Amino acid sequence: MEWFWPEGALTLVMIGTFVFGAFALKLPIAVAMSLAAVAGALAAGEGFPLRHLVEGTFGYLDTILIIASAMIFMKSLERIGLLEGLAAWLIRRFRNFPLLLSFGLMGLIMFPGMITGSSTAAVLTSGALVSPVLIRLGVPPLKTAAAVAMGAIYGMIAPPVNLPAMIIGGGIDMPYVGFAVPLLICTVPLAAVTALMLLFPSLRRGGQDLPALEAELERMERRPLTFRRFFPLLLLVVLLSGEQFFPQFWPPLGMPLDFLLAAGAALFSGERWNPWETACDAVRDALPVMGILMGVGMFIQIMTLTGVRGFVVVSALAIPAAALYVSIALSLPLFGAVSAFGAASVLGVPFLLALLGRNEILVASALSLIAGLGDLMPPTALAGIFAAQVVGESNYFRVLRFCVVPGILTAAWGVAIIAGAKALAAVLY
Repeated sequence: MEWFWPEGALTLVMIGTFVFGAFALKLPIAVAMSLAAVAGALAAGEGFPLRHLVEGTFGYLDTILIIASAMIFMKSLERIGLLEGLAAWLIRRFRNFPLLLSFGLMGLIMFPGMITGSSTAAVLTSGALVSPVLIRLGVPPLKTAAAVAMGAIYGMIAPPVNLPAMIIGGGIDMPYVGFAVPLLICTVPLAAVTALMLLFPSLRRGGQDLPALEAELERMERRPLTFRRFFPLLLLVVLLSGEQFFPQFWPPLGMPLDFLLAAGAALFSGERWNPWETACDAVRDALPVMGILMGVGMFIQIMTLTGVRGFVVVSALAIPAAALYVSIALSLPLFGAVSAFGAASVLGVPFLLALLGRNEILVASALSLIAGLGDLMPPTALAGIFAAQVVGESNYFRVLRFCVVPGILTAAWGVAIIAGAKALAAVLY
Protein backbone atom coordinates (compact mmCIF):
# COMPACT_ATOMS: atom_id res chain seq x y z
CA MET A 1 0.00 0.00 0.00
CA GLU A 2 2.98 2.30 0.37
CA TRP A 3 2.82 3.21 -3.31
CA PHE A 4 -0.50 4.91 -2.61
CA TRP A 5 1.12 7.28 -0.14
CA PRO A 6 1.60 10.82 -1.51
CA GLU A 7 5.34 10.30 -2.11
CA GLY A 8 4.70 6.95 -3.78
CA ALA A 9 2.12 8.49 -6.09
CA LEU A 10 4.52 11.32 -6.95
CA THR A 11 7.22 8.75 -7.70
CA LEU A 12 4.90 7.05 -10.18
CA VAL A 13 3.99 10.43 -11.72
CA MET A 14 7.61 11.40 -12.25
CA ILE A 15 8.76 8.03 -13.57
CA GLY A 16 5.64 7.67 -15.72
CA THR A 17 6.10 11.12 -17.24
CA PHE A 18 9.72 10.36 -17.96
CA VAL A 19 8.96 7.02 -19.63
CA PHE A 20 6.14 8.58 -21.66
CA GLY A 21 8.32 11.45 -22.83
CA ALA A 22 11.35 9.30 -23.65
CA PHE A 23 9.63 6.37 -25.35
CA ALA A 24 6.19 7.54 -26.52
CA LEU A 25 7.07 11.10 -27.52
CA LYS A 26 10.68 10.18 -28.49
CA LEU A 27 12.01 13.22 -26.67
CA PRO A 28 15.73 13.47 -25.89
CA ILE A 29 16.56 11.93 -22.53
CA ALA A 30 17.51 15.31 -21.04
CA VAL A 31 14.22 16.90 -22.12
CA ALA A 32 12.19 13.92 -20.85
CA MET A 33 13.85 14.15 -17.44
CA SER A 34 13.18 17.90 -17.29
CA LEU A 35 9.54 17.30 -18.21
CA ALA A 36 9.28 14.66 -15.48
CA ALA A 37 10.73 17.10 -12.95
CA VAL A 38 8.14 19.76 -13.87
CA ALA A 39 5.32 17.19 -13.71
CA GLY A 40 6.43 16.09 -10.25
CA ALA A 41 6.53 19.65 -8.96
CA LEU A 42 3.08 20.44 -10.37
CA ALA A 43 1.59 17.23 -8.94
CA ALA A 44 3.06 18.07 -5.51
CA GLY A 45 1.47 21.53 -5.55
CA GLU A 46 4.80 23.34 -5.88
CA GLY A 47 3.82 25.10 -9.09
CA PHE A 48 6.60 25.78 -11.55
CA PRO A 49 9.65 25.99 -9.24
CA LEU A 50 12.04 27.87 -11.52
CA ARG A 51 14.64 28.38 -8.81
CA HIS A 52 14.86 24.67 -8.07
CA LEU A 53 14.99 23.76 -11.76
CA VAL A 54 17.88 26.17 -12.35
CA GLU A 55 19.65 25.00 -9.20
CA GLY A 56 19.25 21.38 -10.28
CA THR A 57 20.60 22.17 -13.74
CA PHE A 58 23.87 23.26 -12.16
CA GLY A 59 23.92 20.41 -9.63
CA TYR A 60 26.46 18.46 -11.68
CA LEU A 61 28.40 21.43 -13.03
CA ASP A 62 31.74 19.98 -11.90
CA THR A 63 31.03 16.73 -13.73
CA ILE A 64 29.89 18.59 -16.85
CA LEU A 65 33.14 20.58 -16.91
CA ILE A 66 35.12 17.34 -16.61
CA ILE A 67 33.24 15.83 -19.58
CA ALA A 68 33.73 18.88 -21.79
CA SER A 69 37.44 19.29 -21.02
CA ALA A 70 38.11 15.55 -21.29
CA MET A 71 36.43 15.43 -24.69
CA ILE A 72 38.58 18.35 -25.87
CA PHE A 73 41.65 16.41 -24.75
CA MET A 74 40.54 13.27 -26.60
CA LYS A 75 39.83 15.22 -29.77
CA SER A 76 43.30 16.77 -29.60
CA LEU A 77 44.85 13.29 -29.39
CA GLU A 78 42.76 12.28 -32.37
CA ARG A 79 43.87 15.32 -34.38
CA ILE A 80 47.59 14.68 -33.81
CA GLY A 81 47.23 11.00 -34.81
CA LEU A 82 48.23 9.41 -31.51
CA LEU A 83 45.34 6.93 -31.37
CA GLU A 84 45.91 5.72 -34.94
CA GLY A 85 49.63 5.36 -34.30
CA LEU A 86 49.07 3.37 -31.11
CA ALA A 87 46.65 1.03 -32.84
CA ALA A 88 49.04 0.38 -35.72
CA TRP A 89 51.95 -0.22 -33.32
CA LEU A 90 49.93 -2.68 -31.25
CA ILE A 91 48.92 -4.69 -34.30
CA ARG A 92 52.39 -4.85 -35.84
CA ARG A 93 54.06 -5.64 -32.53
CA PHE A 94 51.63 -8.34 -31.31
CA ARG A 95 50.07 -9.72 -34.49
CA ASN A 96 51.76 -13.06 -33.84
CA PHE A 97 50.75 -13.03 -30.16
CA PRO A 98 46.94 -13.13 -30.30
CA LEU A 99 46.45 -13.21 -26.53
CA LEU A 100 48.45 -10.02 -25.96
CA LEU A 101 46.88 -8.43 -29.02
CA SER A 102 43.40 -9.16 -27.65
CA PHE A 103 44.21 -7.49 -24.34
CA GLY A 104 45.95 -4.54 -26.01
CA LEU A 105 43.11 -3.77 -28.41
CA MET A 106 40.54 -4.05 -25.61
CA GLY A 107 42.58 -1.56 -23.60
CA LEU A 108 42.70 0.80 -26.58
CA ILE A 109 38.92 0.57 -26.95
CA MET A 110 38.53 1.42 -23.25
CA PHE A 111 40.93 4.36 -23.23
CA PRO A 112 38.62 7.18 -24.44
CA GLY A 113 35.93 6.06 -22.00
CA MET A 114 38.45 6.14 -19.16
CA ILE A 115 39.30 9.74 -20.01
CA THR A 116 35.84 11.10 -20.83
CA GLY A 117 33.57 8.94 -18.67
CA SER A 118 31.35 8.27 -21.69
CA SER A 119 30.85 4.95 -23.44
CA THR A 120 29.56 6.77 -26.52
CA ALA A 121 32.84 8.67 -26.82
CA ALA A 122 34.79 5.41 -26.65
CA VAL A 123 32.67 3.74 -29.34
CA LEU A 124 32.86 6.69 -31.72
CA THR A 125 36.62 7.27 -31.36
CA SER A 126 38.76 4.21 -30.63
CA GLY A 127 35.87 1.84 -31.38
CA ALA A 128 35.44 3.27 -34.87
CA LEU A 129 39.21 3.21 -35.34
CA VAL A 130 39.77 -0.38 -34.20
CA SER A 131 36.68 -2.05 -35.70
CA PRO A 132 37.86 -2.18 -39.37
CA VAL A 133 41.21 -3.55 -38.24
CA LEU A 134 39.62 -6.25 -36.08
CA ILE A 135 37.42 -7.35 -38.97
CA ARG A 136 40.45 -7.58 -41.26
CA LEU A 137 42.22 -9.59 -38.55
CA GLY A 138 39.46 -12.19 -38.83
CA VAL A 139 37.06 -11.20 -36.02
CA PRO A 140 33.41 -11.44 -37.21
CA PRO A 141 31.68 -8.02 -37.42
CA LEU A 142 29.05 -8.85 -34.78
CA LYS A 143 31.67 -10.01 -32.28
CA THR A 144 33.74 -6.94 -33.12
CA ALA A 145 30.78 -4.67 -32.33
CA ALA A 146 30.05 -6.56 -29.10
CA ALA A 147 33.67 -6.24 -27.99
CA VAL A 148 33.59 -2.51 -28.77
CA ALA A 149 30.34 -2.04 -26.82
CA MET A 150 31.57 -3.94 -23.76
CA GLY A 151 35.00 -2.30 -23.87
CA ALA A 152 33.37 1.13 -24.07
CA ILE A 153 31.27 0.39 -20.96
CA TYR A 154 34.27 -0.89 -19.02
CA GLY A 155 36.20 2.20 -20.09
CA MET A 156 33.37 4.42 -18.86
CA ILE A 157 33.61 2.75 -15.43
CA ALA A 158 37.42 2.51 -15.21
CA PRO A 159 39.50 5.32 -13.63
CA PRO A 160 40.36 8.15 -13.75
CA VAL A 161 36.89 9.47 -14.76
CA ASN A 162 33.80 7.51 -13.67
CA LEU A 163 30.72 9.72 -13.88
CA PRO A 164 28.23 7.27 -12.28
CA ALA A 165 30.54 6.89 -9.27
CA MET A 166 30.85 10.67 -9.03
CA ILE A 167 27.05 10.99 -9.10
CA ILE A 168 26.56 8.27 -6.47
CA GLY A 169 29.22 9.81 -4.25
CA GLY A 170 27.73 13.27 -4.67
CA GLY A 171 24.40 11.95 -3.40
CA ILE A 172 25.89 11.29 0.04
CA ASP A 173 28.59 14.01 -0.03
CA MET A 174 31.39 11.47 -0.55
CA PRO A 175 34.35 12.96 -2.46
CA TYR A 176 35.66 11.22 -5.57
CA VAL A 177 38.92 10.20 -3.91
CA GLY A 178 40.44 6.75 -3.55
CA PHE A 179 38.40 5.16 -6.35
CA ALA A 180 41.28 4.21 -8.67
CA VAL A 181 42.09 0.74 -7.28
CA PRO A 182 38.46 -0.31 -6.63
CA LEU A 183 37.45 0.70 -10.15
CA LEU A 184 40.38 -1.22 -11.63
CA ILE A 185 39.26 -4.29 -9.65
CA CYS A 186 35.77 -3.81 -11.06
CA THR A 187 36.78 -3.47 -14.71
CA VAL A 188 40.15 -5.03 -15.57
CA PRO A 189 39.20 -8.70 -14.91
CA LEU A 190 35.96 -8.27 -16.86
CA ALA A 191 37.74 -6.60 -19.77
CA ALA A 192 40.27 -9.43 -19.90
CA VAL A 193 37.55 -12.12 -19.82
CA THR A 194 35.54 -10.32 -22.52
CA ALA A 195 38.60 -10.05 -24.74
CA LEU A 196 39.19 -13.79 -24.29
CA MET A 197 35.59 -14.55 -25.19
CA LEU A 198 35.05 -12.23 -28.15
CA LEU A 199 38.46 -11.47 -29.68
CA PHE A 200 41.03 -14.12 -28.83
CA PRO A 201 39.44 -17.17 -30.56
CA SER A 202 39.20 -15.39 -33.92
CA LEU A 203 42.64 -13.76 -33.63
CA ARG A 204 44.17 -17.14 -32.79
CA ARG A 205 42.59 -18.83 -35.83
CA GLY A 206 43.72 -16.14 -38.20
CA GLY A 207 41.67 -15.70 -41.36
CA GLN A 208 43.22 -12.30 -41.94
CA ASP A 209 42.69 -10.16 -45.03
CA LEU A 210 46.41 -9.40 -45.29
CA PRO A 211 46.45 -6.98 -48.28
CA ALA A 212 43.61 -4.89 -46.85
CA LEU A 213 45.14 -5.03 -43.38
CA GLU A 214 48.52 -3.88 -44.65
CA ALA A 215 46.92 -0.99 -46.53
CA GLU A 216 45.00 0.02 -43.39
CA LEU A 217 48.13 -0.09 -41.25
CA GLU A 218 50.10 1.98 -43.74
CA ARG A 219 47.36 4.60 -43.69
CA MET A 220 47.42 4.68 -39.88
CA GLU A 221 51.21 4.99 -39.82
CA ARG A 222 51.39 8.08 -41.99
CA ARG A 223 52.08 10.03 -38.80
CA PRO A 224 54.69 8.02 -36.87
CA LEU A 225 54.75 7.84 -33.08
CA THR A 226 57.19 10.30 -31.55
CA PHE A 227 57.77 11.63 -28.06
CA ARG A 228 56.18 14.93 -29.06
CA ARG A 229 52.94 13.11 -29.90
CA PHE A 230 53.01 11.29 -26.55
CA PHE A 231 53.74 14.47 -24.60
CA PRO A 232 50.07 15.51 -24.02
CA LEU A 233 49.24 12.06 -22.63
CA LEU A 234 52.33 11.97 -20.44
CA LEU A 235 51.56 15.45 -19.11
CA LEU A 236 48.04 14.38 -18.21
CA VAL A 237 49.36 11.33 -16.33
CA VAL A 238 51.73 13.57 -14.37
CA LEU A 239 49.01 16.11 -13.53
CA LEU A 240 46.45 13.52 -12.44
CA SER A 241 49.01 11.43 -10.53
CA GLY A 242 50.33 14.48 -8.69
CA GLU A 243 46.89 15.40 -7.38
CA GLN A 244 46.09 11.78 -6.52
CA PHE A 245 49.29 10.70 -4.77
CA PHE A 246 50.96 13.94 -3.61
CA PRO A 247 48.09 16.24 -2.61
CA GLN A 248 50.17 17.89 0.12
CA PHE A 249 52.75 19.12 -2.42
CA TRP A 250 50.75 19.37 -5.65
CA PRO A 251 48.64 22.45 -6.47
CA PRO A 252 44.92 21.52 -6.63
CA LEU A 253 44.32 22.44 -10.26
CA GLY A 254 41.23 20.27 -10.70
CA MET A 255 40.54 17.73 -13.44
CA PRO A 256 39.05 20.18 -16.01
CA LEU A 257 42.18 22.34 -15.94
CA ASP A 258 44.40 19.23 -16.06
CA PHE A 259 42.65 18.09 -19.25
CA LEU A 260 42.84 21.54 -20.86
CA LEU A 261 46.55 21.92 -20.07
CA ALA A 262 47.24 18.48 -21.55
CA ALA A 263 45.17 19.35 -24.63
CA GLY A 264 47.15 22.58 -25.01
CA ALA A 265 50.36 20.55 -24.98
CA ALA A 266 49.19 18.91 -28.22
CA LEU A 267 49.94 22.21 -29.95
CA PHE A 268 53.62 21.29 -29.61
CA SER A 269 53.25 17.84 -31.19
CA GLY A 270 54.57 18.97 -34.56
CA GLU A 271 51.19 18.36 -36.19
CA ARG A 272 49.14 21.25 -37.55
CA TRP A 273 45.55 21.32 -36.30
CA ASN A 274 42.90 23.90 -35.50
CA PRO A 275 42.36 24.19 -31.72
CA TRP A 276 39.13 26.22 -32.03
CA GLU A 277 37.55 23.78 -34.48
CA THR A 278 38.68 20.84 -32.34
CA ALA A 279 37.19 22.35 -29.18
CA CYS A 280 33.89 23.06 -30.94
CA ASP A 281 33.69 19.50 -32.28
CA ALA A 282 34.46 18.11 -28.82
CA VAL A 283 31.80 20.16 -27.04
CA ARG A 284 29.28 19.32 -29.77
CA ASP A 285 29.93 15.59 -29.29
CA ALA A 286 29.71 15.95 -25.50
CA LEU A 287 26.45 17.94 -25.51
CA PRO A 288 24.11 14.90 -25.29
CA VAL A 289 25.87 13.58 -22.19
CA MET A 290 26.08 17.03 -20.59
CA GLY A 291 22.38 17.57 -21.34
CA ILE A 292 21.50 14.29 -19.62
CA LEU A 293 23.39 15.39 -16.52
CA MET A 294 21.47 18.69 -16.48
CA GLY A 295 18.20 16.78 -16.76
CA VAL A 296 19.29 14.38 -14.01
CA GLY A 297 20.14 17.35 -11.80
CA MET A 298 16.66 18.85 -12.24
CA PHE A 299 15.03 15.46 -11.67
CA ILE A 300 16.91 14.87 -8.42
CA GLN A 301 16.30 18.42 -7.19
CA ILE A 302 12.53 18.03 -7.58
CA MET A 303 12.67 14.55 -6.04
CA THR A 304 14.28 16.13 -3.00
CA LEU A 305 11.83 19.03 -2.93
CA THR A 306 8.75 16.80 -3.03
CA GLY A 307 9.98 14.06 -0.70
CA VAL A 308 10.21 11.45 -3.45
CA ARG A 309 13.94 11.01 -2.91
CA GLY A 310 13.44 10.21 0.76
CA PHE A 311 10.65 7.79 -0.14
CA VAL A 312 12.91 5.93 -2.57
CA VAL A 313 15.70 5.79 0.02
CA VAL A 314 13.38 4.44 2.72
CA SER A 315 11.95 1.87 0.28
CA ALA A 316 15.46 0.69 -0.58
CA LEU A 317 16.36 0.43 3.10
CA ALA A 318 13.27 -1.72 3.67
CA ILE A 319 14.31 -4.37 1.13
CA PRO A 320 15.53 -7.59 2.82
CA ALA A 321 19.26 -8.20 2.45
CA ALA A 322 18.86 -11.27 0.19
CA ALA A 323 16.43 -9.49 -2.13
CA LEU A 324 18.56 -6.35 -2.15
CA TYR A 325 21.31 -7.96 -4.25
CA VAL A 326 18.78 -9.24 -6.78
CA SER A 327 17.16 -5.80 -6.91
CA ILE A 328 20.54 -4.16 -7.55
CA ALA A 329 21.44 -6.61 -10.33
CA LEU A 330 18.09 -6.13 -12.12
CA SER A 331 16.86 -2.60 -11.45
CA LEU A 332 20.08 -0.65 -12.02
CA PRO A 333 20.66 -1.94 -15.59
CA LEU A 334 16.96 -1.73 -16.48
CA PHE A 335 16.65 1.87 -15.29
CA GLY A 336 19.96 2.52 -17.03
CA ALA A 337 18.20 1.86 -20.33
CA VAL A 338 17.07 5.44 -19.94
CA SER A 339 20.38 6.74 -18.65
CA ALA A 340 23.21 5.11 -16.73
CA PHE A 341 23.69 8.47 -15.03
CA GLY A 342 20.01 8.61 -14.08
CA ALA A 343 20.20 5.07 -12.68
CA ALA A 344 23.25 6.02 -10.63
CA SER A 345 21.47 9.03 -9.18
CA VAL A 346 17.92 7.72 -8.68
CA LEU A 347 18.77 4.16 -7.58
CA GLY A 348 22.51 4.11 -6.90
CA VAL A 349 22.36 6.57 -4.02
CA PRO A 350 19.53 4.74 -2.15
CA PHE A 351 21.28 1.40 -2.65
CA LEU A 352 24.53 2.84 -1.28
CA LEU A 353 22.64 4.17 1.77
CA ALA A 354 21.07 0.74 2.25
CA LEU A 355 24.56 -0.78 2.27
CA LEU A 356 26.22 1.65 4.69
CA GLY A 357 28.63 -0.06 7.04
CA ARG A 358 30.51 -1.73 4.23
CA ASN A 359 33.34 0.06 2.46
CA GLU A 360 31.43 2.82 0.68
CA ILE A 361 34.06 3.35 -2.02
CA LEU A 362 34.00 -0.31 -3.05
CA VAL A 363 30.21 -0.42 -2.95
CA ALA A 364 29.85 2.78 -5.00
CA SER A 365 32.37 1.44 -7.53
CA ALA A 366 30.43 -1.82 -7.92
CA LEU A 367 27.10 0.01 -8.19
CA SER A 368 28.52 2.22 -10.94
CA LEU A 369 29.70 -0.91 -12.79
CA ILE A 370 26.21 -2.44 -12.72
CA ALA A 371 24.60 0.89 -13.67
CA GLY A 372 26.90 1.08 -16.70
CA LEU A 373 25.15 -1.97 -18.17
CA GLY A 374 22.23 0.36 -18.89
CA ASP A 375 24.08 1.43 -22.05
CA LEU A 376 23.29 -2.05 -23.43
CA MET A 377 19.59 -2.02 -22.55
CA PRO A 378 17.06 -1.37 -25.32
CA PRO A 379 15.45 0.78 -26.50
CA THR A 380 18.20 3.37 -26.01
CA ALA A 381 21.21 0.96 -25.80
CA LEU A 382 23.65 3.72 -26.72
CA ALA A 383 26.77 1.56 -26.67
CA GLY A 384 25.10 -1.26 -28.60
CA ILE A 385 23.52 0.98 -31.24
CA PHE A 386 26.67 2.97 -31.98
CA ALA A 387 28.86 -0.15 -31.95
CA ALA A 388 26.54 -1.74 -34.49
CA GLN A 389 26.77 1.36 -36.65
CA VAL A 390 30.58 1.37 -36.75
CA VAL A 391 30.59 -2.15 -38.22
CA GLY A 392 27.72 -1.44 -40.63
CA GLU A 393 25.08 -3.54 -38.83
CA SER A 394 21.54 -2.12 -38.98
CA ASN A 395 19.98 -4.46 -36.38
CA TYR A 396 21.72 -3.80 -33.07
CA PHE A 397 19.89 -6.70 -31.40
CA ARG A 398 22.21 -9.02 -33.32
CA VAL A 399 25.11 -7.32 -31.55
CA LEU A 400 23.46 -7.42 -28.13
CA ARG A 401 23.12 -11.20 -28.45
CA PHE A 402 26.90 -11.48 -28.03
CA CYS A 403 26.82 -9.08 -25.06
CA VAL A 404 24.46 -11.21 -22.95
CA VAL A 405 27.08 -13.45 -21.32
CA PRO A 406 29.59 -10.63 -20.62
CA GLY A 407 26.70 -8.56 -19.28
CA ILE A 408 25.60 -11.30 -16.88
CA LEU A 409 29.19 -11.77 -15.74
CA THR A 410 29.45 -8.01 -15.18
CA ALA A 411 26.34 -7.89 -12.98
CA ALA A 412 27.48 -10.98 -11.05
CA TRP A 413 30.97 -9.52 -10.53
CA GLY A 414 29.50 -6.25 -9.28
CA VAL A 415 27.22 -8.05 -6.80
CA ALA A 416 30.14 -10.22 -5.64
CA ILE A 417 32.25 -7.12 -4.93
CA ILE A 418 29.38 -5.60 -2.92
CA ALA A 419 28.85 -8.80 -0.95
CA GLY A 420 32.56 -9.12 -0.18
CA ALA A 421 33.27 -5.41 0.28
CA LYS A 422 34.30 -5.75 3.93
CA ALA A 423 36.75 -8.59 3.28
CA LEU A 424 38.15 -6.88 0.18
CA ALA A 425 38.56 -3.59 2.05
CA ALA A 426 40.56 -5.41 4.75
CA VAL A 427 43.00 -6.57 2.05
CA LEU A 428 43.22 -3.24 0.21
CA TYR A 429 43.30 -0.91 3.18
